[in-house]
Amino acid sequence: MKAEIIGVGTELLLGQIANTNAQYLSEQLAEIGVNVYFHTVVGDNPKRLTDAIQQAETRADLLIFTGGLGPTKDDLTKEILAGHLNCGLDTDEDAWKKIKDYFKKTGRKMTANNEKQAHVIKGAKVLPNDQGMAPGMFLKKGTHFYMLLPGPPHEMKPMFRNYGRQAVMDQLEKVDRIESRVLRFFQIGEAEIAEKLSDIIDTQTNPTVAPLAGDGEVTIRLTARSNSKETAAALLDEVEKKIQKRVGEYFYGYEDTSLMAELLKELESRQLTIAAAESLTGGLFQSEMTSVVGVSTMLLGGIVCYSNDAKIKLCKVKPETLEHEGAVSEQCALELAENVRKELGADIGISFTGAAGPDSLEGHPAGTVWIGMSFKDGESKAVLVKLAGTRNGNRRRSVKMGCYYLLKELEKK
Repeated sequence: MKAEIIGVGTELLLGQIANTNAQYLSEQLAEIGVNVYFHTVVGDNPKRLTDAIQQAETRADLLIFTGGLGPTKDDLTKEILAGHLNCGLDTDEDAWKKIKDYFKKTGRKMTANNEKQAHVIKGAKVLPNDQGMAPGMFLKKGTHFYMLLPGPPHEMKPMFRNYGRQAVMDQLEKVDRIESRVLRFFQIGEAEIAEKLSDIIDTQTNPTVAPLAGDGEVTIRLTARSNSKETAAALLDEVEKKIQKRVGEYFYGYEDTSLMAELLKELESRQLTIAAAESLTGGLFQSEMTSVVGVSTMLLGGIVCYSNDAKIKLCKVKPETLEHEGAVSEQCALELAENVRKELGADIGISFTGAAGPDSLEGHPAGTVWIGMSFKDGESKAVLVKLAGTRNGNRRRSVKMGCYYLLKELEKK
């Protein structure tokens, strides 16, 4: 089965929102063996939407629409498709009751156009909306299948996951088992990793191997197709073993993890606490940490010491260090990490100091960063990092680098 995903909404074309629905649906469909060859986005215009439907029908078996199921006049998806297929619209009584109950419960005034959300194409299988009002639909007409889903991701994703996915699978003659695995790497570029794995990538068949560059990272998605989960997993294991042998030194985790998440796992497993002294990152490291539930058992606190006075008064950096070595120096990074660890009684101290940019600082070009690390049961060390990005990009990358180097140090212990 070949599918095309059609996002409906002028707001998508204007860039007011990102089309994350298409990404999610492509991943879901790939898992059940449905190939997505086209993503289309069309505005709230009857003729252009009709043209998009006609074009999609020439190259896809399954057309999945997201958006345009709401109560306003510019929500046109089901009306246009019903007209194109010469079908009428019915009111789904379950959806209509749910809408009326919602307005009664909340005490809000219901307008006449709210019933529009309960309209469904005649003959369609109704997909319940557990998170909103407008139901989805799935129907077959001729040789094509059509699925209509709401636009808001918090409504669309559970609707497809709970109802839409199975509706598609029921139409497939054979469903191969599709298993994917994402490997995450840091401190190696996409071009370099592609070169090191060129023969594996060039000869890929099953599993497939797809590198993708991210924000200072590279991911490799492995996808295997088989008639059983166990066989697919064995295929993934085999190719991963080859990849790890060549670039395993840059590997840090699987799937949707992050460097920060992996660092927190390591700290938790070792029952270690950490404190941070941040100059150029301005508290970003601590902000990233505190976005994770349960971090209070690991992060004791930290100090944002942006000015030299703050470094001296709050982090006890020696005035002569700043006078002779400067804030952008190995010695400053070491003193920051050591002193914040001691002041807060942590097992580990980490520090960030440097020139975020766009201007140079103390004669050091933008992107020059020192990351200090101090350990209660070991020696302190500082790492020089040279970045080449925007000011905020350098700050974000510095936090990732701090997590990465700290993980590497912990691996040695």
